Amino acid sequence: MATTAVVEELDAFRASFSGVVLEPGDAEYDEARRVHNGLIDRRPALIARCRNTSDVVDSVRFARDNGLAISVRGGGHNVAGRAVVDGALMIDLSMMKGIHVDRDDRSLRAQGGVLWKELNREAALHGLATTGGAISHTGIAGLTLGGGLGWLMAKHGLAADNVRAVELVTADGRVLDVTQESDPDLFWALRGGGGNFGIAASIEYRLHPLTTVTGGLIVHPIERAGEMLRFYRDAVSDLSDDASVFAALVHAPDGSGMKVAGMLAFHAGTAEEAERELAPFKEWGPPVMVEVGPMPYAAFNTILDAGYPHGSMNYWLSSFTTGLSDGLIDTMVDRFASVPSPMSAILLEHFHGAVTRVGPTDTAVPHREEGFNLVLPSVWMDPADNDANIAWTKDTFLAMKEFFTGSRWLNYLADDQGDDAVRAAYGPNYERLVALKRRYDPENVFRHNHNISP
Repeated sequence: MATTAVVEELDAFRASFSGVVLEPGDAEYDEARRVHNGLIDRRPALIARCRNTSDVVDSVRFARDNGLAISVRGGGHNVAGRAVVDGALMIDLSMMKGIHVDRDDRSLRAQGGVLWKELNREAALHGLATTGGAISHTGIAGLTLGGGLGWLMAKHGLAADNVRAVELVTADGRVLDVTQESDPDLFWALRGGGGNFGIAASIEYRLHPLTTVTGGLIVHPIERAGEMLRFYRDAVSDLSDDASVFAALVHAPDGSGMKVAGMLAFHAGTAEEAERELAPFKEWGPPVMVEVGPMPYAAFNTILDAGYPHGSMNYWLSSFTTGLSDGLIDTMVDRFASVPSPMSAILLEHFHGAVTRVGPTDTAVPHREEGFNLVLPSVWMDPADNDANIAWTKDTFLAMKEFFTGSRWLNYLADDQGDDAVRAAYGPNYERLVALKRRYDPENVFRHNHNISP
């Protein structure tokens, strides 16, 4: 960035830019380049902190005119940390916080820097909600473009299933308002295709009436983990669309570091319906702790936040399972006994209901069968423990491999997962996505993501 011509271009770029352009050495640069995952420590050449879609367009054009690679930051929460790349222009949407709710139309338009806690709060003001993430400080854009699982997916489908339109900045700097009617192929690709096709400056969602839900944590001694998981396997087999129950081997929420087995229950129906359907989960055991009750939907989406603090080290692996066999359960219990971090877990996410009534090729997200996604969300605070935690995660994943289908959830892929993992995330949709990548981004401008190479 040293030549006179480039300096002049940078000055012109800054002059019309509504946001803030940062270079190494600027006061805000180091904070702006940090993402949620503390394992990621990269230094972009420039950071363009956009305030509006015009800033995004100008950033794409400036990067292309000056031969700079592009990375895109929404909420900065993705475990792989692809939002920041050494020597690139990071297009940072985190200042783009606009949200507009149309109560009569039951829709919401939010800019690409909005977090789920911000979207949930604004929707709740009107007694409305949509499927979002399980951790409220996650950004809406990356989660939605990658599919977007959440507590309402059994009732209303994935976040991607609730998208009505995307304001997209393309690789050549155009702005498209992409809908099913305007461009069905591109709209199909954006609902699960990650950041491969452009930058989502804003997203319009379908909303649903919802205020209060019933939910919370049910805890059992770790000694009963195998029994609890066998009970859980049978108990979730006939849940209604209103209910979602995930299971995990975790550590006690009191900070003691004690290993426990737990179930996280959620119900979007009436209080009476929730009591009837969640009663078996609350009564089995008996549990050592039951904290399940009514609360605002937006509040429920914050209950896991403290377990994933900003700046913590994160290394995650996941795969869909062939079921929840006794062999898998025994392996989970055995491997959790040696987990090195009191912040790490082995988690089972149950897919059922509305999310499974969408065809595997109807959107770019192919994972539509009822069953379980097993996640190893390894989290720790001390960089000195990096090797031990990454090794445990990889070894545990390998120990469970015989119980996996091979299908992967896009947003859980770690930074060192290669092309095979991306193919596994898209399954039968991969070749169609490649063809659309050739059409909309033939030069692979948007490649610093879980990339679909043209």
